[in-house]
Amino acid sequence: LHENESTYVPRSTKHRVENPGRINLYIIEVQTGEYLEEDEIVRFEDDYGRR
Repeated sequence: LHENESTYVPRSTKHRVENPGRINLYIIEVQTGEYLEEDEIVRFEDDYGRR
C-alpha cells in the first residue's frame, strides 16, 4: 500500500503488516460484524513475542 490507500482483509486470511519506509506508519483498523473483540486473533508468527 501507499499513502492514503486502504485494503480489505477477508476473515481467516493470514496477513502481516510491515513498514519498509522511513515515515511512520499509522494503522486504522476497522472491524465489522457482531463480535468485535481481539481474543479471536491467531498469531502464526510474531517478531515481538506476543501471544
